[in-house]
Amino acid sequence: MNANSPTTYQQIARAIDYLTANFRQQPSLNELAETVNMSEFHFQRLFTEWAGVSPKKFSQYLTLEHAKTRLRTGAPLADTAYEAGLSGTGRLHDLFVTVEGVTPGQFKQAGSGLLLSYGVFDSPFGNYVLGAINGKIAVLHFLNDDDRPEAILTRAWPEATLQQDTEAVRPLTRQIFPLTDATTTSERDITSDKPLPILLRGSAFQLKVWEALLKIPEGRLASYDQVAEAIGQPTASRAVGTAIGSNPIGYLIPCHRVIKKTGLFGGYRWGTNRKQAMLGWEAARVSG
Repeated sequence: MNANSPTTYQQIARAIDYLTANFRQQPSLNELAETVNMSEFHFQRLFTEWAGVSPKKFSQYLTLEHAKTRLRTGAPLADTAYEAGLSGTGRLHDLFVTVEGVTPGQFKQAGSGLLLSYGVFDSPFGNYVLGAINGKIAVLHFLNDDDRPEAILTRAWPEATLQQDTEAVRPLTRQIFPLTDATTTSERDITSDKPLPILLRGSAFQLKVWEALLKIPEGRLASYDQVAEAIGQPTASRAVGTAIGSNPIGYLIPCHRVIKKTGLFGGYRWGTNRKQAMLGWEAARVSG
């Protein structure tokens, strides 16, 4: 079974949900395997292939104590000097992300006259729809069973013309989740060094918050208060939370790395299970 298939993610998510709900009882490998109707051997192999660590080790990354430690370690947000608008380059694990924000006039036009090409792809965290305008990522939205990709894209860019063109946007997916879509090692090597362009449509405040999220390194966490302080508005943590909840580009703009200052993970636009999976997966990659 492919460790990056939607079915695998659904099984992993059920196991993670059981792990976090019953962490104090230290569930056995057999219990976890039973939650996904698999043998211990196959579950252990599948989980380790997906996460890079054992279920027991993975569960440690999801504890409140671990989250608090990562918060104390902190992301260097407060030391970052933000430029006007959205220019410059953000570092995201092994990717360079170049970010461009639409002008106020373009924001009002809501994509009028623009072609939004899209496709649906697999990832370690389930299916997602990827939309691009002029070769720049404009939408990355993780899908639930009843989601309609076209409706999601239209909400983000109401006046854009939609065109399903999987092959046109596939090269971008090979940079986002290279082990999922790239078919050869050389193909992954070729795509990994190219800047990954992102096009954002949002208010000036939203753009500022989303840019701040790009400064949180993989394996680190930040609180809503820390993000508010980083953008120079320390009393705006509630508005920051609203902006984070409106992030149109999941994973690449890492809103999943923002948690409550208490160490609790809090909500996530694409589901708390998915947030837990991402945080544990990233912690395993950094620690490993």
